Amino acid sequence: MVVSRMTERITPASRLRGEIRLPGDKSISHRYAMLAAVAEGTSRIHHYSTGADCKSTLRCLQALGVHIAEEAGTVCVEGVGLDGLTEPAQMLDAGNSGSTIRMLSGILAAQPFTSRIGGDQSLSRRPMRRIMTPLAEMGAEIHAREGQFPPLEIHGRPLRGIDYTLPVASAQVKTCLLFAGMYASGETVVREPVRTRDHTELALRHFGAEVVVEGKTIRIQSRPRLQGRELSVPGDLSSAAFFLVAALIVPDSDLVIEGVGLNPTRSALLDFLASLGAQVNITSLREMAGELVGDIRIRHSRLKGGVMEGALTAALIDEIPVLAVLGAATEDGLTVRDAAELRVKETDRIATVEQNFRRMGLDIQTTPDGMHIPGRQKFRSGEVDSFGDHRIAMAFAVAALAAEGETLVHGAEAAAVSFPEFFTVLREICR
Repeated sequence: MVVSRMTERITPASRLRGEIRLPGDKSISHRYAMLAAVAEGTSRIHHYSTGADCKSTLRCLQALGVHIAEEAGTVCVEGVGLDGLTEPAQMLDAGNSGSTIRMLSGILAAQPFTSRIGGDQSLSRRPMRRIMTPLAEMGAEIHAREGQFPPLEIHGRPLRGIDYTLPVASAQVKTCLLFAGMYASGETVVREPVRTRDHTELALRHFGAEVVVEGKTIRIQSRPRLQGRELSVPGDLSSAAFFLVAALIVPDSDLVIEGVGLNPTRSALLDFLASLGAQVNITSLREMAGELVGDIRIRHSRLKGGVMEGALTAALIDEIPVLAVLGAATEDGLTVRDAAELRVKETDRIATVEQNFRRMGLDIQTTPDGMHIPGRQKFRSGEVDSFGDHRIAMAFAVAALAAEGETLVHGAEAAAVSFPEFFTVLREICR
């Protein structure tokens, strides 16, 4: 499929004002859909993500014999139980979604049939050895292009539980193994070097699985009887990051983002912004299916600089492109270390951030695993590119709000991967 390239023209904003509600959390939407598919009975998932990645998950599940209906922001999934999936007639298409291919592979590895799963050109360059190695230890047989790249050919096998320590912190790999652990004989144990987002553990429990969490160790028992549920997905905090940064760098801004997921394993973003001096307030805290939800008020603030490394970098890996933009507007700049994972995202995000910084007249020094961005820089208008990466498209649309003239964002259609309404919402709050 050929997607036509779209250019968005972004003019400087004098201030951002208003109340907005963002699409459902992408990470949670993927997990709810997959678990609903192998649960017994019907699940209704309200406020499901509108992003293309989460639609890829639904299409893959439909190709596996799951009946799914969508209506007015609600996804209805008729679960087939752990053993009810059927062999797909053709290769499963994960599109641009690393979450889909990595997490769903854990379920596919245990099925009594062979499946093939691939995606677009970008996904085909993303290494899959991190899931292939532990799944092979569980008894799975998986073949990949050049031994690690999609498409994957997964020959379903009876699986056995393992005790596995992740070499690199990854919520997607953890989820893959916990999903495989539902089918494996005995107990499956996953040990994390750094605690990652725990949406999977919360969702598994809510659907009825026995999951024990002890610090950075997660245990799941074999063959849980999952039951369909009525669910509502919180607003996506990763999507909120773009508006939080926009309000911080545009003078006289005062913005409220309603109904955002505030899971403690994701709240490092808000903690980090507060540590820089951001005026962030949380109101209307409540709980939905174990997930914390609340409203965020953010106002323009004078920010000092900061350093991001170790566990903090792992927690904020997806937000680094837009935080790099923020770094240029702080007093003392931003240094990012331990972020080699950025090199194997939808793009090499260290390289694409650097290229767009140069195009906007911004100074940046990059390293193999990070970057340093001096503070108190002036954003110049110009032409930037998404390079086909949704987070790069949105990060530099935010940067354009602080430029001195009109900026062209080429490849703006990439934002639809996670947030199709992004540019519409952005214009609604610009004053």
